[in-house]
Amino acid sequence: MSARVLVVDDDNDNLGLVTHMLARRGYEVVTATDGVGALATVERERPDVILLDIVMPEMDGIQVLDRIRAQARSASIPIILVTARSHDEDVLAGYKYGADYYITKPFTEEQLLHGIELILKAYEAH
Repeated sequence: MSARVLVVDDDNDNLGLVTHMLARRGYEVVTATDGVGALATVERERPDVILLDIVMPEMDGIQVLDRIRAQARSASIPIILVTARSHDEDVLAGYKYGADYYITKPFTEEQLLHGIELILKAYEAH
């Protein structure tokens, strides 16, 4: 059974690129283009892992992360922040709010796949 990955990014080019990379590797991909859509998709789809952009209009990725972690039903879903924000304070804030992993843009397909596989294996071990 392939893992279901929710990809959240307000940039359609990034969304398409990541979706293509993951689908080629056998992942089931669902997408959202904003925070509200991400939260609704989490409730509806119950993904195995979430790739979450930070910089989005209205509700940023940190706010989405915080809301997902606050809900008992979704709190344990692994979340990887995928963002252009690479300053130490951004990375630390991501981990502070409950991110499991942090990947900075631009990234390679290998970096992305390694991060997903690492997190999924860690969660399976629990």
